[in-house]
Amino acid sequence: MKRMKGSKLKQKYFSHKEGILLQHQLANHEAYAERRMKIFAFNELQKATNNFDPHKKIGQGVLGSVYRGILPDKTVVAIKKLKVVNAARIVNEVIALSQINHRNVVRLLGCCLQTRKPLLVYEYFSNIGTLYNHTYGRESSPFSLQLRMKIAAEIAAALAYLHSSTSKPIIIHKNVKTMNILLDDKYMVKLTDSGFSPLRGRIKMQRTLGYLDPECLHSNTLTGKSDVYSFGVVLAELITSRRAASPHRPEAERSLAHVFARAIEGDIGDLHEILDEEILVGDIEMVEKVADLAYRCIRERGEERPSMKEVAMELEALRIMAKHPEGMLSFSESPERTEHFVTPPSDAYVVDVRGEGFDDGSSIIRTNAEEIGYRRLQEVDYYLT
Repeated sequence: MKRMKGSKLKQKYFSHKEGILLQHQLANHEAYAERRMKIFAFNELQKATNNFDPHKKIGQGVLGSVYRGILPDKTVVAIKKLKVVNAARIVNEVIALSQINHRNVVRLLGCCLQTRKPLLVYEYFSNIGTLYNHTYGRESSPFSLQLRMKIAAEIAAALAYLHSSTSKPIIIHKNVKTMNILLDDKYMVKLTDSGFSPLRGRIKMQRTLGYLDPECLHSNTLTGKSDVYSFGVVLAELITSRRAASPHRPEAERSLAHVFARAIEGDIGDLHEILDEEILVGDIEMVEKVADLAYRCIRERGEERPSMKEVAMELEALRIMAKHPEGMLSFSESPERTEHFVTPPSDAYVVDVRGEGFDDGSSIIRTNAEEIGYRRLQEVDYYLT
């Protein structure tokens, strides 16, 4: 009898969470047909995590708890138990996220809606910590300018990919910050928490302190340019090694975005005074170009900020210039590396925002640097390792 009641109760929640609707919508969706995102039964995930054993918990955040699980086929997964209970919104979010397939974004494998708290199943990413930990934590270590630019370029490419999504409306990350950026042992980026970060209430405002688009305070609406602002703060963190928000500093110095902008504008002395000294021993001109890009991303008005696609392209162009200051660039003749791209028209440049197939975090760019104000480069394919 108890089993019958439990089964009926689960079915009640399944219907309440619109699991059946989700199944129908996914089955008719192109992305689902290609990727076959799975609808998991609760008992599968219960077994995978040993009944959500606290020892299996690998993360806790605003959106919920994350557990490491092992499926019957031995696949290791990360299972997120969400705190939100708006089933209709979950259905829409899952359908949008089912389309994501980029090497720098943690991939959603499936979901379960048989419980009060929705469960999302993601690929398990064996990481060595977040960008936050590596910048400010115990395992923090000095990063070269080249490595910082690589990390920034991969974050930008991931966000540009989300913003170029075919889903309508576009996928906005909504919670870009160093704690949501994972790094593996080769410092390849994996962006987490895409899409499931609605802005609501004062608590959320506090938790995004330092990264929140100032326009959002007035409109209460997040846009693609909000992600650009947050990315600009992350980029400023990368080159200053200062936290986005420092509550213990004097009020005028608490917001990195505010201090950074004033330094660029010359209101509080020299920009070099707030840059990380580790990167001041190299190419100062390149550091200044990156700083200028960060400044444009954190402009007060969204319309004055570049798009994430423009940011990604500019960062890749800067990486080329940093690697090949004399213009002697190496070619990629591997068809496997280029088959995903369509040759652009003359005087155009594209960046890989699709993220298909390159597990080493490398990217291809076709560029005419004249488009972004740098020295002219011959239009060819360059493979960056």
